[in-house]
Amino acid sequence: MTPTRIKSFELYAVEFPFRKPFKHAAADRRTSDSIMLKCITEAGDVGFGECLPREYVTGESRDQTFELLQDRILPQLLGITFDSMDELKAFLNDCNGKAPRAWVSPATPQTAAWGAVDLALLDACGKGFSVPIRLDERSRLDSNFRYSAVFSAARGFKAFKSLAKLRLYGFRQAKLKIGNESAIRTARLARRILGKTFDIRVDANMAWDVPQAIEAMKQLSAYGIQSFEQPIRPDDIQGLAQLVQETGLGVMVDESLNDGESLEELIRQRACTAVNVRISKCGGLIASFNRCVRALQAGLTVQVGCQVGETSLLSAAQLILIAAVKRVKYAEGCFGLHLLREDPVEPLVQFGYGGRPPDIPSGPGWGVRVNEDVLNRWCVRKRTVGPL
Repeated sequence: MTPTRIKSFELYAVEFPFRKPFKHAAADRRTSDSIMLKCITEAGDVGFGECLPREYVTGESRDQTFELLQDRILPQLLGITFDSMDELKAFLNDCNGKAPRAWVSPATPQTAAWGAVDLALLDACGKGFSVPIRLDERSRLDSNFRYSAVFSAARGFKAFKSLAKLRLYGFRQAKLKIGNESAIRTARLARRILGKTFDIRVDANMAWDVPQAIEAMKQLSAYGIQSFEQPIRPDDIQGLAQLVQETGLGVMVDESLNDGESLEELIRQRACTAVNVRISKCGGLIASFNRCVRALQAGLTVQVGCQVGETSLLSAAQLILIAAVKRVKYAEGCFGLHLLREDPVEPLVQFGYGGRPPDIPSGPGWGVRVNEDVLNRWCVRKRTVGPL
């Protein structure tokens, strides 16, 4: 087997436009505001990675991530050689979602940046070794697995129409993005439209303080809602633990979790009952798998989520993660053209009726191809690292 040697990278800051704005308590988005990373090997194989940095999630802005990759991480990867996929996976497992300490201080926010590196290296080496990326060769998506719908913050007739669409489209689960003022009204409307047996959970996106969260969670539980995602600010670990203890309801963390250390602290303080693992915020596929396994060992519920605006590249990686983890209660992703006006990845990896997942793409690497014409159309900044 011929070793794979990394030759160069092309770094893109891109803004894929949405079909409609996506709103929640922490942001109002109309474009993906993301980074795509192209990895080129000495043999001419090409792999792609993707991340969507969010300051309120991992402390990384897109510009900061771009500079970190360009100046400090990618130059260190030039010329590195992997003799097999197992060797690459071992390297990424040792990194565990962050660059090696000699390259970047582990205290530097970087899990989104390293997520793009993880994906690009896996794709390039998968193509170089002519193997698909799999975490477990025997893993398959469960036949009953379905994606959950996500209801963006809305009011009035727009809210009614969006919720009616969820029911008509056959979904079984939905997450409601709510604000401080609209929580009860939105939950009441959702339960009325979606029905008594529909699995509804809530994402407050840090909208409440502890007393507000306790009151809101108790009121919302009257509508059959048992799971509450990131109800308070992410650094208030003691406050999260208080919610778990005093409400007896499900507390899911999202922004509070991005690396191994943050997960261990949450487990130690019993500050959650569930975690939302997202590949782009947790340092890539390998680190995300580690987060899921550890959370399950600790008795936590696992949700595999996504950053709003992900392309089918990250969706393909997410399917591989879900198939390997198996015990995933909720999943959000594979939105494709349901959200994006144009997805640069072929074939499209997008959920179907009722949240039915697409097939895991076949072929080496991620099993997908990035249309660089589409990528360049929405590119706002581009740099090459290494020889052309």
